[in-house]
Amino acid sequence: MLSKSLQILRSKGYKIYRQPYRLNIVGYRSRFMGSNRFDDEIHVFYTNDKGKWVYHIFRATTDPGQYWLENPMHPKGTAFLKKGQYVDAYSLGLHRGVYQALIQKAPVSVIRNYERKGLFKWFESGFQDTGRFGINIHRARKQGTTKVIDDFSAGCLVFANAEDFDRFLKLSNQHRKRYGNSFTVTLVDFRDERRRRLQLAAWGSIAAASGLLLLNRMN
Repeated sequence: MLSKSLQILRSKGYKIYRQPYRLNIVGYRSRFMGSNRFDDEIHVFYTNDKGKWVYHIFRATTDPGQYWLENPMHPKGTAFLKKGQYVDAYSLGLHRGVYQALIQKAPVSVIRNYERKGLFKWFESGFQDTGRFGINIHRARKQGTTKVIDDFSAGCLVFANAEDFDRFLKLSNQHRKRYGNSFTVTLVDFRDERRRRLQLAAWGSIAAASGLLLLNRMN
């Protein structure tokens, strides 16, 4: 998985950190298009003091839960973090003033989905917004594994498992001791490939239907 992640980051011209314990934090948005499931992943990888790569994969969501899709806080709809790399846009702080998490400290871009249904409208670009919206990286419940997102994410990246999140915080605090309180977060959207396939299939169906209609008219 390390080689694949490095290949993806290099192909997009994104930063890759190779200093010991300087974290590469990459969210992978899955191809699945339904809401309310922790079906994404957060990958965290870094080199240790011996120069060896260490790689972690954590179950998470990069999408808001169904509650916030149906009850958006913003008139244009609930935020989805847009794919891209946000360099030094995060720091360790308190999520909602309650517990330690990675919190947004610089502008990021989001897409707002106004459909408010459980199937995301990835054929449409939606309303793009850039700013500081509190798109943090935090956990769901205090203990155990959370299975349904619901109101645990209004656009944040959220860990499903509390122990995974605690491990992530320990790594983040090591990073902060060595490199200061700035973190880069990258989001890779695997739905792009699914969307392209669906669009090609849709255009193929339209072309086939148009050809059949033309043939019928000629006959």
